[in-house]
Amino acid sequence: MPGVNEAIAREYFESLGFLVLQPHKHLVTARAKRPSEEIDFIVLNPSASRAPPPDFLLTGASLREVGRAVVSVRGWHTDRVSPAILKLSPELVRFAQEPAMRWVRRQLGDEPIFRILCLSELPSTASLREKAKESLQEHGVDGVLLFPTMLRELIRGIERNRNYEKSDLLQTLRILKNYDLLRDEQLELFRKTPRKRRGEGGGS
Repeated sequence: MPGVNEAIAREYFESLGFLVLQPHKHLVTARAKRPSEEIDFIVLNPSASRAPPPDFLLTGASLREVGRAVVSVRGWHTDRVSPAILKLSPELVRFAQEPAMRWVRRQLGDEPIFRILCLSELPSTASLREKAKESLQEHGVDGVLLFPTMLRELIRGIERNRNYEKSDLLQTLRILKNYDLLRDEQLELFRKTPRKRRGEGGGS
């Protein structure tokens, strides 16, 4: 699953025009991670004119203003990341803390570097979402990018008649969209009832 999660994040950033560097491609299991191994991606946006702090909950529109960022990808698709989970899982935010950031600055210099955490979902209630946001910010995270946001924007940008043979992920999304297994959100808003197939109903 980590490979799938990282593939989604990589394709998403590349779709926005970012250059994506993966510092380490091996999986660390038998020892504690080194600071640099907490980082999944370093992303650079050559067309960004500035790097202001965008909204904490990120979208493609706000990310286009970010020039440089470090990214950590945590799928956890069956869990919402609440303040309680953050206390139990400090590894979620290690990529944004000083040991890892010292390594990043040695690679990129001292220009502003945004710290982005890719997550499945935040809590559903407004009060818990705000507490989770505050806790993440206290630990150095500048913005959260949710998997539903990435997937919706990737699906929206897929063209049915285009061949994405260089990307297994995009090609899979294109095939699903071509067979109406993924539908454009704009169309779903207006389709309140299933379309009748030819020959169904209406006969007397």
